[in-house]
Amino acid sequence: MDRAQGVSSISLSNRVTGCLLGGACGDALGWPIEFKKLPEIVRIYGPEGVSRFDQTRQGQVTDDTQMTLFTVEGLIRAHIRGSLKGICHPPGVVHHAYLRWLETQEPGSYRRALGQEPDGWLITERRLWAQRAPGNTCLAALRSNRTFGAASENDSKGCGTVMRSAPFGFLAQRREDMTSMFEIAVESARTTHGHPSGYYAAGAFAWIISLIVQGLPLQDAVQQTIRMLHEHDGSQEVWTRLEQALQVAEEPSWQELLPRLGQGWVAEEALAIAVMCTLAAETPRDAILAAVNHDGDSDSTGSIAGNIIGAMYGIEALPQDWVGRVELRDVIETLAEEFTAMLEGRVDPEKLWDRYPGW
Repeated sequence: MDRAQGVSSISLSNRVTGCLLGGACGDALGWPIEFKKLPEIVRIYGPEGVSRFDQTRQGQVTDDTQMTLFTVEGLIRAHIRGSLKGICHPPGVVHHAYLRWLETQEPGSYRRALGQEPDGWLITERRLWAQRAPGNTCLAALRSNRTFGAASENDSKGCGTVMRSAPFGFLAQRREDMTSMFEIAVESARTTHGHPSGYYAAGAFAWIISLIVQGLPLQDAVQQTIRMLHEHDGSQEVWTRLEQALQVAEEPSWQELLPRLGQGWVAEEALAIAVMCTLAAETPRDAILAAVNHDGDSDSTGSIAGNIIGAMYGIEALPQDWVGRVELRDVIETLAEEFTAMLEGRVDPEKLWDRYPGW
């Protein structure tokens, strides 16, 4: 599923909204089976596995979507700060946003760390305070790393980096902006995960999103991402998995061969699984379902696949029965609208300060 025809005509707004909603849909489909093996999934849901939202968890999303939304909020705040104060370190502002997410999972943590209450509109959305198996590495790193933008001292390469990083890709809609975008994505990932495979997978994901938003077919985008990664020491695990993803996607039995790419608990595996399923499947629905129906980290791989599909083809490519029932759709659409306005230079920073304080 790598058809480029008509892709270049999709509006930026459609891509941003599709990316965020697609990620949420994949997250919601995978969350009920995140810790189940494929035989158990088939036993519970039938031979095709999960094909719709679980009846007991209708459209619920997890930390994957929550942290992605706080990434968007952080990027908007970074723009506001840079516009009004003339200086900004975007990874530091995004790190600050992740501390607000930590507050939703561990109430009181923000005041203990910073001596004040969190601000802005996003954290007032109480549905974001749901606790649904948040990643231990993200929690532990944010508890201990309170200096905005500072690199974490752990050696984790868990998929908590890559699952939240799609929004960074929209910062570069031209080739000349891609290096700085990549650096922001990587540095932001390092605030919680210290292993190169963890933070380079996040940067690679953002690079792929940027290229497909610029109109490249996914296969070309992945190949160019692999070439880019060869220039960065420590990225070998990431580009090796992406090469394997391209190979498996060409196989007729690609679904049976998915375990070759791992289970998705670590960043490079999660990205590779999502890329492979998106390339190999016939339809967007099939791609996202393939990305969740396996032994591993189903919500993260499903979320990443949904991000890619939405960024490539827009919201219309997503199954509307999912979009209509996914949790936080209204919040996602509001954030997408304001993020797009920021990207297109259509915002008045002073008017947005109350919603996105840029400090």
